[in-house]
Amino acid sequence: MAFDLATRLAERRAAHLFRQRPLLDGPQGAEVRVDGQSLLAFCSNDYLGLANHPEVVAALRAGAEQWGVGGGASHLVIGHSTPHHELEEALAEFTGRPRALLFSTGYMANLAAVTALVGQGDTVLEDRLNHASLLDAGLLSGARFSRYLHNDAASLASRLEKATGNTLVVTDGVFSMDGDLADLPALCAEARRNKAWVMVDDAHGFGPLGANGGGIVEHFGLGLDDVPVLVGTLGKAFGTAGAFVAGSEELIETLIQFARPYIYTTSQPPAVACATLKSLELLRSEGWRREHLNALIARFRQGAAEIGLTLMDSPTPIQPILVGDSARAMQLSAMLKERGLLVGAIRPPTVPAGSARLRVTLSAAHSEAQLERLLQALAECWPLLAQPEEGADA
Repeated sequence: MAFDLATRLAERRAAHLFRQRPLLDGPQGAEVRVDGQSLLAFCSNDYLGLANHPEVVAALRAGAEQWGVGGGASHLVIGHSTPHHELEEALAEFTGRPRALLFSTGYMANLAAVTALVGQGDTVLEDRLNHASLLDAGLLSGARFSRYLHNDAASLASRLEKATGNTLVVTDGVFSMDGDLADLPALCAEARRNKAWVMVDDAHGFGPLGANGGGIVEHFGLGLDDVPVLVGTLGKAFGTAGAFVAGSEELIETLIQFARPYIYTTSQPPAVACATLKSLELLRSEGWRREHLNALIARFRQGAAEIGLTLMDSPTPIQPILVGDSARAMQLSAMLKERGLLVGAIRPPTVPAGSARLRVTLSAAHSEAQLERLLQALAECWPLLAQPEEGADA
């Protein structure tokens, strides 16, 4: 039987779920040019405004001049360059852990960590709202896979009682579509009682959270014994590209020996590691970026409440506006775009049916005046939004 791709695509269009890639005509920033239109963007993960920082750009350029533009080979052959190694050492020091290991993407880091640590006869327990890469990793590992209720330590505890073999509890640090924080103290306590390990993907926590930008682990004052496996990405608050896993000497050596996504791929360009070393320096030294970002978050939540918007329980730069069905979310996004504002509509299957939303993301690159412009536009558009069709997104 032939693949009927046309029908699949038609069904997706009919359900208001068809996705298209906006074409960015310049660098990341608060003000961007997309598909030929100048827009004020509130949908980037460049939380600290470092993606186009002149010092980071200069570090990338200098790195390319010294190290070239290609990794050349896998890390275990001849692709592990001095900038990679220096970045791993800097990330280990930043996270307060003995070692860190660099990956080309966050998806690869998550696949690598889970599949190297558990397999047939073991158990992996994940939050229901974890990122797709974590869920895929659990399924691919071959371990017994189960999802506990979102951020529910009691639900986790009941599953831990039935776990067999080595058990890995896996959670996002900051949930990417809701913006809420994992209840790590409670989750770690349950894992410790059952001799399970905890793995945290803190892709959206590094940078915005913690006194020094050290993410959710720093935010809660937890250590290596609480969270043995800590994952971070470099393409969000760091403003560059790649990811890392930080942990014990034994963990990192285990990943080097057994993690297929690490072993069987070319290393990232060393110049990118040079850029990340500079962005890490700025992330740590320029605390005003976090302070400004937190002020923007507080003002947005205050303004949204005054308009009557339904927000999620998020203290982070991710501020979703719950709309409900996909058609209304697309309508609201289009209305904002007509007013020169770019805010993405997030629809199923990325989020559960009936919970389509506009995912506002704030950045230290935004000014107070730009945030007020967004709030004014939302105040104008929200009352004009059509009522949901009966049965929509059911």
